[in-house]
Amino acid sequence: METREFVYFVAVAEELHFGHAAARIGIAQPPLSRAIKQLEQRMGVSLLRRTSRSVALTPAGQVLLHEARKALDAMEAAVRRSQRAAREDPCLPVVMKPGGDGGLLSEILIEYEKDPAAIAVEVLVCGLGEQAAWLRDGRAEVGFVQHPYDDLAGFDTEVLLEQRQVAVLPRSHPLARRAAVTFNELRDEPLPRWPGMDADSTSGPEVRDSAQLMQLIALGRAVAVLPESMLSRLGHDLVGVPVPDAPPTTVMIAWPERSHSLALAAFVRAASTVAAHHHSPTAIGLPA
Repeated sequence: METREFVYFVAVAEELHFGHAAARIGIAQPPLSRAIKQLEQRMGVSLLRRTSRSVALTPAGQVLLHEARKALDAMEAAVRRSQRAAREDPCLPVVMKPGGDGGLLSEILIEYEKDPAAIAVEVLVCGLGEQAAWLRDGRAEVGFVQHPYDDLAGFDTEVLLEQRQVAVLPRSHPLARRAAVTFNELRDEPLPRWPGMDADSTSGPEVRDSAQLMQLIALGRAVAVLPESMLSRLGHDLVGVPVPDAPPTTVMIAWPERSHSLALAAFVRAASTVAAHHHSPTAIGLPA
């Protein structure tokens, strides 16, 4: 199969509309339809269920979508990593969402610089839940992720911290003066809908980044349960109230399986060293 065929199929599978998919990849609809039909004939399976009103994926199409995304990510990653390796000034791209390092990154960078294998570090800040995608397509070599929220399939990981969770509320909220709240007390609140969640999963608004989330909370449009390291990022109009029955979140670093970079290995060592000696009032260190 050609890369072009993967690109065509992924566009159709994600848009579920040939016209929209054709516009997205910049070709006319008839050649796109022919290409998908030829792909089905060559594979000997039906990838799509077509009617006059809709397009849907068959079970075979769902499998191919998953595998095609992985293949395209792997190709992009190969190009990006090869380009980085050819640079005269190599760097290690590290990705995190805002506040996603559990307050450890500054110490990790200081520890990392002591290692003979260390190179320059480029810190990249992504949107909520995007770290895995950046690692898979090669935009980053290592990233800070949170279990159980982030997709860790295909990555090696190192546990850094376990954090309790707090309910972030507007200061005027009836629960804001409480010493603690339970999950049950928050069930009717407008909890945000994170990227990838079903539209019916919560009553709150869809949220793409932390700045948007904080603004929505301040306006009374949302309430969020977040790791307590986010307390340092709250404005004067927001408060954090402990949620004792919320499962803790685990801050980890993740990197693609079978990575052989000496610079990456040095970064993992530095992160493990810092985590082992970290004593924060808002985080519980776990053994590396």
